[in-house]
Amino acid sequence: MSETNSEPSTAPPTFDSLPLSAELRQAVDELGYTHPTPVQRAVFEPAMRGRDLAVQARTGTGKTAAFGIPLIDGLVKKGTAEVQALVLCPTRELALQVSRELESLGKHSGVKVAAVYGGAPMPRQVQQIKDGAQIVSGTPGRVLDHLRRGTLDPAHIRTLVLDESDEMLSMGFLPQITHIMGFLPEARQTLLFIATLPPAIRRVAETRLKEPEFLTLSGDQIGALEIDHFVYLTRSDKVAELVQLIEIEDPESAIVFCNTRDDTKRVAAALQQQGFAADWLNADLAQSDREKVMAATRKSELRFLVATDVAARGIDISHLTHVINFDFPESTEAYVHRTGRTGRAGRTGTAISLITPSDIGNLYLLRLTYKIRPIEKQLPSQRELRTRAETDLVEMFAEGFANKPVHPDDLALARRLLTHEHSEAIIAGLLRDHLGARSDAAEEATAARRTRAPRTVAEEAAPEPKPERPRRRREARQPSEDTPKKDDATRAERPRRARRTKSSSDDSAAENKDEEKPATGGDVAEVFVNVGKKDGAQPSDFEALLEQGGITAADTDYVHVRQRHSFVGVRRDALTRVIETLNGATIAGKQAIAEEARARA
Repeated sequence: MSETNSEPSTAPPTFDSLPLSAELRQAVDELGYTHPTPVQRAVFEPAMRGRDLAVQARTGTGKTAAFGIPLIDGLVKKGTAEVQALVLCPTRELALQVSRELESLGKHSGVKVAAVYGGAPMPRQVQQIKDGAQIVSGTPGRVLDHLRRGTLDPAHIRTLVLDESDEMLSMGFLPQITHIMGFLPEARQTLLFIATLPPAIRRVAETRLKEPEFLTLSGDQIGALEIDHFVYLTRSDKVAELVQLIEIEDPESAIVFCNTRDDTKRVAAALQQQGFAADWLNADLAQSDREKVMAATRKSELRFLVATDVAARGIDISHLTHVINFDFPESTEAYVHRTGRTGRAGRTGTAISLITPSDIGNLYLLRLTYKIRPIEKQLPSQRELRTRAETDLVEMFAEGFANKPVHPDDLALARRLLTHEHSEAIIAGLLRDHLGARSDAAEEATAARRTRAPRTVAEEAAPEPKPERPRRRREARQPSEDTPKKDDATRAERPRRARRTKSSSDDSAAENKDEEKPATGGDVAEVFVNVGKKDGAQPSDFEALLEQGGITAADTDYVHVRQRHSFVGVRRDALTRVIETLNGATIAGKQAIAEEARARA
């Protein structure tokens, strides 16, 4: 048995560093992967040599591709229409995620993948296996059912992957996994992937793997140390206090963990009642409904996912900013698994826990075991909640006037007003006159914040515009007084050009950034414009400007309008003309900054 510590290099290599087949490299490029992650680099060579591996790496670090790339590119014989690799996962959601990624990696290599899990029709899974599936991704219980019924022939299986092994062990799957191993050929390779390495998992690796090589990267406990931890001592009504701390913390997106199924429904209902986009996930939910909830989460339609540990296991949400423990976990390992879901890929992350006096012992054990020392915070006072409401109103004003033109005389008067000794009283009076007829303004402002959707992965990856001075100004076509406004339901239709357009509503239809990202490179370039749906922009605004600038449909490929910005795909030889046409133009009342988009990983 050997053990290796793998550290990420300062200058990560590209996929040119791995000897991939042309078919797999094409699939990798289409998925938008540019640099293999540390776990993918560490696993590739020993896996291709047939070594048994025990790989410790954080959830969300590319573990599926780490074993998927060797499976697709050599461990599975493409000419053999038999199941040759078996991937065991702790949950149905993870089994589906794994099968989807393996299908994407193997789509040009002719490798077929079948997902088998409970809650789905058995005949369809049997047919997928009969149709020549070479890799099966499934949960232990359903895989064992297939093996017992003879609908899954294990004779040709040469590679067994145990994904999230520590999770499966904590969920009590060890007897089923041992039974499954009894069906498999002795001459096989086993790849064990874990986020934490408790002693029980090390014993499993040492007793059931053949001279395993331990690859230790950053586990979930390392990730947990890299985020901020806070605790709130609850006093009475935990649900009401949860809403209060969410008001103050204002997380962009979060999983809220509960220890019981009933609490997931109760908490989700309370958040929905307050206007937050929230839903619950636990073992009571039918599989079709579970998939709908997860699809909404991946599309950034849900801001809060309320779940139990069992329901959330194996779920990877890349854009998560917060983990909130409505109930403090019953073990330190569970705390590490929960909080390891945020703060990934260099992002900041925050873990917040509501604790009762009975949780103090577990909190102390967490400090001793993992050296995690959460900072205690006080639940917000009425004054702090009032400040939150005032901030919402300020934000409403800021957004409402951000794109409106300001007359120089009004601006000069405002500056003089701010220097007056009674400026605060004057502004207060103006506000009262403005808001007097709108007693619900504060509620509207708060509701707008609560209904704010999390950023999509594409929005997170989008380049920030450079603060350059616009070269010239052009006005987009402005509608006449007889023309309905853009917000009217009966918007007048303008003749559309032969360009592919995509509004920001289409963003939510893509399940990940790889599906959303336009194809660029070669003869196609991409222009970033700092105007989006939030500003009221429509694809037709860009089309009108391009037409005015003499840019033909043959010179452009698409106009994608996102929430805060837009992308225009253009022929590379027309890139300069398109930038000059859009840069400095007024689009939806906002002066645009246009530049060539940076490459997105």
